[in-house]
Amino acid sequence: MIRFYNGRVLEGSTITENEVWVEGDHISYVGPAKADAPAFDRQIDLKGDLLMPSFKNAHTHSGMTFLRSLADDLPLQEWLTQQIFPQEAKLNAERLGAFTKVAMLEYLANGITACFDMYYYTDEFTRIAADWGFRVVLCESLSAGDNWERVYTNYEKYNHMSPLISYQLGFHAEYTGSLDMFKFISQAAHDLKAPVWCHNSETASEVQGCVQRYGVTPTELFESCGLYDYGGGGFHCVWMTDDDLDIFARRGLYAVLNPCSNGKLASGVAPLRRMVDKGVKLAIGTDGPASNNALDFFREMYLVNILAKLEEKDAAAGDPALILDAATAGGARAMGLYNCDSIAAGRQADMIVIDLHRPNMQPVNNILKNLIYSGNPSNVRMTMVAGKVLYQDGEFFVGEEPEKIYAEAQRLTRELLAE
Repeated sequence: MIRFYNGRVLEGSTITENEVWVEGDHISYVGPAKADAPAFDRQIDLKGDLLMPSFKNAHTHSGMTFLRSLADDLPLQEWLTQQIFPQEAKLNAERLGAFTKVAMLEYLANGITACFDMYYYTDEFTRIAADWGFRVVLCESLSAGDNWERVYTNYEKYNHMSPLISYQLGFHAEYTGSLDMFKFISQAAHDLKAPVWCHNSETASEVQGCVQRYGVTPTELFESCGLYDYGGGGFHCVWMTDDDLDIFARRGLYAVLNPCSNGKLASGVAPLRRMVDKGVKLAIGTDGPASNNALDFFREMYLVNILAKLEEKDAAAGDPALILDAATAGGARAMGLYNCDSIAAGRQADMIVIDLHRPNMQPVNNILKNLIYSGNPSNVRMTMVAGKVLYQDGEFFVGEEPEKIYAEAQRLTRELLAE
């Protein structure tokens, strides 16, 4: 059993001075110190620092680390067709495993304990995640030319593999799919009573193309196919009409915001105020390390807030408490990780410690606002997943040496690019 004491705890939007006890993979107690406390295997003195729910990266392509700072400075379609797709065609399980390890180290160092990953070679990815103790939700990425039947096999396989691994239905996007495929996925969603996810309305040209093909926006098309009958949501959601947002609100769908990727690709700014006004559920993702290029949730939270102010030309736009909730609890719920959304007895012990004794966090006037406006990954002192400390004070506890991981990823990147 592990005891966290002598610090601050973020419980919902309230900061307390409670203790938190962890037993096995879950939180067993949150409250004041007890005179009759049990014997602890380990006691962690927070020294006034903040224990909070971890960040949940609700949209990413982890294996894309090999393209970091190689596939840059192009709009989305050119970026995909000229830079991404040709290089991805050279991937294999060995390469993806090495590149994914780099991403997972970055997640842990940045306080991210789970990712909603849409990429290739999922057997290798899930093996590494389970070995390390990292939490992964796989998102299927069907396109028109794929074997669609695999979703049934994968749904059963990955949802029964490990407590740390789960799987949700999904497809890449409207422009890489077909009407027959959407109908097939809709049937699968009804058969499995499962939510569905995809890239949605990322660029203006994507929406315009869908309107030309079908006479409706992507969201309206998916709704007409019954894809949203069991929930889900969309990644990016930049070019959303009011009718689109009404569908999201009515269906309880999540809009996963990716401000850094959308800014770097000049795709646009998601309509945060309209989403909030209509009651759309929110989560945050980094997207992949080729379009971002960092896996940094502090930067994402900052940009969600700042870009909302710029978009509305209103300094009052954006709510730090709402944005922090989207980055933690919102992401967990979007990914189906309902037991990982908060610090409370019975919840999974997916938590991070934020170092408040650094210049960017001083003076301590408003901790929540400091996290959004001033925080950066250097403030992450510790990252715990399912009750296990996987990162603390610059050191990783994953059973492998980081320098060896970096060297292998560099070797395989050079090999791949030389082909």
